Amino acid sequence: MKTKAIPLSLFGDELLTEKETKEKGKTTERLKRLDFYGELRGEILPFCRLKYGEVWEDPVNKHKVGVLDATKPEDVKKIIGVEKAKLVINDPPYNVAVGNANTTNLFKVSLGEYLEFSKKWVRNAITVMDKDAHFYIWIGTDYRDNFQPLPDFIILMRQFKELKPQNIITMRNQRGYGTQKNWMWVRQELLYYIKGNPNFNVDAEYTNIPKILRGYYKKVNGKITENLERSRSKYIRAGNVWVDIQQVFYRMEENVPGCYAQKPLKAIERIILSSSSERDLVVDFFAHSGTTLIAGERLKRKVYTFDIDPIFAEITIRRLEHFRKAGKTGWQWQNPFPEIEKQVEGYRWI
Repeated sequence: MKTKAIPLSLFGDELLTEKETKEKGKTTERLKRLDFYGELRGEILPFCRLKYGEVWEDPVNKHKVGVLDATKPEDVKKIIGVEKAKLVINDPPYNVAVGNANTTNLFKVSLGEYLEFSKKWVRNAITVMDKDAHFYIWIGTDYRDNFQPLPDFIILMRQFKELKPQNIITMRNQRGYGTQKNWMWVRQELLYYIKGNPNFNVDAEYTNIPKILRGYYKKVNGKITENLERSRSKYIRAGNVWVDIQQVFYRMEENVPGCYAQKPLKAIERIILSSSSERDLVVDFFAHSGTTLIAGERLKRKVYTFDIDPIFAEITIRRLEHFRKAGKTGWQWQNPFPEIEKQVEGYRWI
């Protein structure tokens, strides 16, 4: 019999049994994924300061973190109020069973259910956006299931006439998955839309990779010049294929143990720098490991973020507190919940 999950979830509440966790979704992380272990979650929940429907307000820089449902307008209004966001960055569930495992946080449902879920939260996101605003959406694709949901989600977005598509960005991961009969899958898609006519800071697009390739000669004001001479920077622009960002893993300071598929801080900061200004409101409907909040704190933006799972909301708050106290962007391999002293498959939480 499967173990029932304790936390809220959008699509059912079943977690894998102990036997199934050994067979599916294995990772190399020293702390196993929080969405797999019902017993572990049960021990952590008492240390979560928020319950569903509650919002924590940061007394220092006025950020907000909530345990709320992205599909419910009343929940979104509870944290946003009448304010408007200049930038929305969302990393929703992808409808891909990662590691061949279907869990409450990385679930796979019918395509129709997933698109209905997406339609609701996208509509809510548009409602809180300023008349001139940016909208970024991380999205996945399952080659074993006709590449859904990426193409279907893009078609869905055509329904929202307030939005104008700007780009499809690909971030290259250093690690991937695949077989001996296919190209290794290392890409991560990021959709970029705008509402109205927001400013875009092109300087934020420049990487720290020096330009070394000469060529592309053309005549300018009667003089033959080459690419390096005409450039405004000695560094290359990221463009819409990001190859300069390190995928997060447990040896990195920013790593948050237990959070699967964590987005790199550098990627979120690039988005924030290019698409907002200091003191702007940035909103994230799917807090997860709290990266958007940390990026906003570092770059002097106000961030409102929430998650339907109280554990991820608590991790988000603790990550901010940890950053302010220790100057660290994450815990690397250490435990965000030091209250728990427990052996987990041969590793000790510290």
